[in-house]
Amino acid sequence: MLQKAELAQTYRLVDWEKVKERQTPLLRKLVKRVYDRSEFYRDKLNKAGIKPEDIRSVDDLVYLPFTTKEELRNYPLEYLRAASEEEIVRIHSSSGTTGKPVIIPYTMKDVLDTAEFMARCMRMAGVTRTDRVQITPGFGLWTAGLAFQSGVEKVGAMAVPMGPGNTEKQLEMMVDMQTTVLTATASYALLLSEEVRRRGLRDKIRLRIGIIGSERWGEKMRQQISENLGIDTFDIYGLTEVYGPGIALDCPLHTGLHYWDDHLIFEIIDPVTGKVLPPGEEGELVITTLSKEGLPLLRYRTHDITRLLPEACPCGSSHPMIDRILGRSDEAFKIKGVMVYPGQIDAAIKETPGAGSEYQVILTKQNAKDHILVRVEGEPGADPEAVAAKCKQNIKRIIGIQAEVEVVPYGNLPRSEKKTRRIFDNRPV
Repeated sequence: MLQKAELAQTYRLVDWEKVKERQTPLLRKLVKRVYDRSEFYRDKLNKAGIKPEDIRSVDDLVYLPFTTKEELRNYPLEYLRAASEEEIVRIHSSSGTTGKPVIIPYTMKDVLDTAEFMARCMRMAGVTRTDRVQITPGFGLWTAGLAFQSGVEKVGAMAVPMGPGNTEKQLEMMVDMQTTVLTATASYALLLSEEVRRRGLRDKIRLRIGIIGSERWGEKMRQQISENLGIDTFDIYGLTEVYGPGIALDCPLHTGLHYWDDHLIFEIIDPVTGKVLPPGEEGELVITTLSKEGLPLLRYRTHDITRLLPEACPCGSSHPMIDRILGRSDEAFKIKGVMVYPGQIDAAIKETPGAGSEYQVILTKQNAKDHILVRVEGEPGADPEAVAAKCKQNIKRIIGIQAEVEVVPYGNLPRSEKKTRRIFDNRPV
């Protein structure tokens, strides 16, 4: 693998004009399709005073209104969809972590495109026909399990469709089937990796790759999972409203997450003003689906905070990149006048020797003033006082606030088979 100094010499800028040139005919076709076939979008565009012929290039995206999760929650499927009842072959649903689950319809083309995106991710991570892929995300209404399985089968690898939970059985199959690839949420991958280490199973398993996502996870957690299992880990990105997991993945160079710009337009906006930001600037990710049929999306606000990377990846892929997700705009919290994203807490912990990856942030009011406690695990053998002092110093340097830091023994904070909650705002409304 190239070292950082070598990578810096191989960087070249993305030709965004060429990207737009490829996407423009697909965008024009999409806008006409949703105007003709989705009552929701026809009403939305008419209200904005926009006709399909007004959108001539990707630069005209700024004239289109945003689509929000609240709209997808509140309107009936029949009003939203852009495909007939006969064309819809499947539905999936969001997890409902942030409210009422969103129901998304899929046509057969949507199903096949999902498999193609997942296969691209698998191949980029190095999965081949000789691999055995253990699938631990859930099957059913959640997109992840079926999406992973379809990608594995398209690549021609062997799927081991475990689904979530039952850690004993997961480890048993990992040993008996000699699984080579693990797919999981970040929280469950950490839990499994710690069990492998605790039980001394490293020499009995053959894992070499982990494809991990479904929630934002930091570099410290990545390091711990990789070290516990002896694998290379890949960050996979997606959301149910936009096909599910598989719309972006970091390549073996881990310089950013490649997204499939032949099917998706990624924009970054200021989450407050809605203004489009240039590549390199951090903001909220907005996605337009160029080829989705069941429920296409125009300028869908994801609330995920990231940035378009100006550089093309030295790996040679023609697909542009976003940075790893820093957090969600609706997950950020304000403390002592400063807006804080969970990714900033991750960054502080990553630079703290002796700190584990798991943490909790507890926000309270003390004497009518905001108080923040960061509870972090200490690695075995680490000096808790030294870890707390260094972590407090890093939080001050990176975020600019004073925080109380409490170090607890390794393993004391909860693990999850799905997604782990880390922010607890106990301040009175």
